[in-house]
Amino acid sequence: MTRFATVRTARLWTLIAGLVLLLPAAAAADRYVALGDSFSSGVGTGSYTLSSSCKRSVYAYPYLLAQQRANTSLSFVACSGATTNDLLSSQISALDSAPTNIVTVTVGGNDIGFSGLIYQCTVADCSPALDSTRASLESVLGARLDNVYATIRAHAAPGAKIVVLGYPHEFSSSSCFGSFGVTATERTKANQLADALDAVIATHVANAGLGFTYKSALSTFVNHAVCSSTPWLNGLNLFNTSESYHPNKAGHSSGYLPLVRAVTG
Repeated sequence: MTRFATVRTARLWTLIAGLVLLLPAAAAADRYVALGDSFSSGVGTGSYTLSSSCKRSVYAYPYLLAQQRANTSLSFVACSGATTNDLLSSQISALDSAPTNIVTVTVGGNDIGFSGLIYQCTVADCSPALDSTRASLESVLGARLDNVYATIRAHAAPGAKIVVLGYPHEFSSSSCFGSFGVTATERTKANQLADALDAVIATHVANAGLGFTYKSALSTFVNHAVCSSTPWLNGLNLFNTSESYHPNKAGHSSGYLPLVRAVTG
């Protein structure tokens, strides 16, 4: 090879190396951990192929988010029936296996026995129980939520987006078979309990500091409660009671998913 050719080749490789340096680096995948209870696992969607024991569904908002959002790796550990204690004892470790920059969570409903209260309404007067539960929300839940949020913050990556989602009103002003046994007064008081729970969660998320965002589900589901013309929540299901009073497929895809995407993109 001539000296001229050698110099020209060297210059060519120098040019190529410079161009490579100018190319944007491949974006690292966002690691997303979905924590929480049945409202995150997907109970109510009727299909639990991801976990039959925890009732995790491909129709739940965490799975939908990971499928729709480019370059997102999902660790889906939300589980039906989970309380704040369950989240801390069996779910929080999912944040430690790799840096996590997106976290979603619904939790608190099982700590106050919300589903059990609604089931009680179908067979007996639940008004006193709804009233007493609403009155004791802060004393029962406040410290537990603070502990959950602080622990998530300690385990997630610095700068992580942590989205806490609330619970919707279960009932509209109408009645139907889906609200069988639940009186108009009980429907009103159940929704008032949801309002109070929403306020407690919102307050404690605000106290959790940077990185946390609270997304209320109240306005999103307002025209889609049980007995509405287009319900996003299941009413009473006598053949499979665990499906009752939980978001259906539309509740996840049209209700919860847009709330999360508003924060995560």
